[in-house]
Amino acid sequence: MRKASRLFEIIQILRLARHAVTAAEIAERLEVTPRSIYRDIVALQAMRVPIEGERGLGYILRPGFDLPPLMLTVEETEAIVLGLALLERTGDTGLKTAARAVNDKIAAAVPEPLRRSLQAPVLRAWGSVAAEPPALDLAEVRGAIRDERSLDIVYRDAEGRLTERRVRPIALVYYSDVVNLVGWCELRAAIRNFRADRVVGCSPAEAFFRGEGDALRRRWSEGWAVAG
Repeated sequence: MRKASRLFEIIQILRLARHAVTAAEIAERLEVTPRSIYRDIVALQAMRVPIEGERGLGYILRPGFDLPPLMLTVEETEAIVLGLALLERTGDTGLKTAARAVNDKIAAAVPEPLRRSLQAPVLRAWGSVAAEPPALDLAEVRGAIRDERSLDIVYRDAEGRLTERRVRPIALVYYSDVVNLVGWCELRAAIRNFRADRVVGCSPAEAFFRGEGDALRRRWSEGWAVAG
């Protein structure tokens, strides 16, 4: 998690907390060390964020501090809630966890009457739930797309043949029953789609394609190439 995102998450955790939260508790939620949280707290306090407390006892956010509101309408809020519910049908565990966190933040930010309406079982996403890919960490793939970092994958095609590929990942396409990884395949020298459930091995490569992602996505959208 980048530091800017982590600072925002710390503010959200403290804003929603009912009692003092220790650095160890925050660190566990954000999957970093308590030492990193101590440094982040000092950085936030230097930015005049009114965080009070000390090591070992926990931290609180002084009442009255808040982030700027998004000013969403009721229908806009409902659209977000339903969209988050649809994520529950994907095989992306990281996005499903993030969706639940966003839902909690929305519920904490809206007025009580709207909160009750959103928490009622009115808007539901129904249908089959995609299985999580057995050998592909979709959170790792999303990170590689953002960082424009190549991936080394072992791929099994429809006939059962295994090939080793170095792929420049540019997109993930979520279908109802499977996720497709789209990327530039160095073996085929072309854009290819890879079914996530056919990837039997994946690791980040020591190679980047920074500055090329947008051009590859334009090429993909213009050609809509398929195959693997």
